[in-house]
Parts: sequence; C-alpha cells; structure tokens
Amino acid sequence: MIRDRGTIKWTSMMLPEHVKMLRDWTKEDLYQTKPEIDEQRLEEMNDLFCEAMETGKEVTITYYEKRRYHLFVGAVHHLDAYQRRLHVVDKFGEAGCLCVEDILDIS
Repeated sequence: MIRDRGTIKWTSMMLPEHVKMLRDWTKEDLYQTKPEIDEQRLEEMNDLFCEAMETGKEVTITYYEKRRYHLFVGAVHHLDAYQRRLHVVDKFGEAGCLCVEDILDIS
C-alpha cells in the first residue's frame, strides 16, 4: 500500500521562494474579475438607490474590492458626490463607506 503524503514530501526539496510562489499562485486562482455594467442597469440601480435613501429601507449591495466580490446589507445614509463615496450603515449600526465605482448591484 502506498501512503502518499501529498506536498509534504516535496517541501523539503523546494526553496522557500518556490513555496511562496506556489502559495501566491493558488491565491491568484481565487481572484475574480470586475464585470462591466451597462447604462440601463446603472439607471435601475440609481432608482433603487434613490428610493432606499428616501425611505430608509434596508438594501443589499454587491461591490468589488481587493479582487473579490463582497456583500453589504444595511441602509444608505447619503452620497458624497465630490469623493464619489456612498455612506452606509449596516444592520449592526456601524457606519462605512463604499466607492461608487466598485458597486455592482443594489437590491
């Protein structure tokens, strides 16, 4: 019976630089690309954003940050047009900011 130890048996023969490169390579496989949003979807998102800001409804925002998709659930506080940031409050009462260019979906 062969008892294979996986990568454990190879790490002693590899340089630390090679191990680091392999770990970075596996991290890069998890990266996601940012999709392009068409103008019609931007208009729909703008309408939902305005409605949520007026009524104070809770929204779910999907945004792109650090090569990953993230999900935010909370209320929209206001929009800073100069810095192009969306100020939001999550359901635990903590305030935060999202970059307008990184927002992919509002529902």
